[in-house]
Amino acid sequence: MNYQYYIADVFTNQIFNGAQIAVLPKADGLNAEKMAKIAKELNLSETVFLFHKADNAKYRRMRIFSPLGEINFAGHPIIAAAYVLAISGDVALTEPLTKLEFEQNIGVIQVNLSSEDGQPGLVQFSRGVDSIVDRFSPSDDEICSFLGLQLAELDHKKYSPRLVSCGFPYLVVPVWNYESVRKARFNYAAWAQSAAPQTAAQEILLFCPKSSSPEADFNARLLGPNIGIHADPPVGSALPAFCCYLCSFEHTQKGTHTFAVERGDQSTRRSLIQLEMDNKGLENLTIRVGGQAVLFAEGKIMLPD
Repeated sequence: MNYQYYIADVFTNQIFNGAQIAVLPKADGLNAEKMAKIAKELNLSETVFLFHKADNAKYRRMRIFSPLGEINFAGHPIIAAAYVLAISGDVALTEPLTKLEFEQNIGVIQVNLSSEDGQPGLVQFSRGVDSIVDRFSPSDDEICSFLGLQLAELDHKKYSPRLVSCGFPYLVVPVWNYESVRKARFNYAAWAQSAAPQTAAQEILLFCPKSSSPEADFNARLLGPNIGIHADPPVGSALPAFCCYLCSFEHTQKGTHTFAVERGDQSTRRSLIQLEMDNKGLENLTIRVGGQAVLFAEGKIMLPD
């Protein structure tokens, strides 16, 4: 049996940028074993399988697999799936805003898909997150040693390093300049000898309040012992923790904040993620994540009957 698939570059409007996500918009009939094999064969960061519900044209069951196995929640697949449903004609864009529902393993997610002249634009979804913020972090000397930075590059005026978890712990480290984010290199030996492993964080979210692009308010990068020394992976999974991190500072005013986070640059598959957060000073934080996508490839997967 044949299954149509699409590959979309997500959180960008230019091919060869953003994160590559595969989407099978009509995956009905596939079981978990076959989905896992397809994701492993495609070997992209995430492959999305969508299943229909006969009596609801705007609802899809969504299952997500990496080459290593199933993922309960991910944000990039939401953007990719909404975009692919629109360009494949599976969802009609008859209004400027189309509402969709995607059921991931963690529950149903509400999605807004904007369009103009029948063409998909910004995709946005909302999520409520609970966080744990710990002000304990390794010393500045230790942080600089395992990131290859100088003490003067760390920001302690507006922000400070903190451990933040929304289910997965990140060590969030602020620096002054975009150049510091780009040049940082993870040193495993220095990491292992520091207090960092005691925090349980296995990934560092390094960020600065500047960017090479006027479209972005922050530039962010993930580093860690399980990330290649020259790699610049997608940061979408860390952004709920980043929003909670920003709200943990007293100078972050109550109310709704809108901003954009850039990952990488034109040489490293640049992504641009639009964020809104409703800071009410409570443990639960509502965030809205938005982005665009662009089609890179499409084809058929031919499985034996």
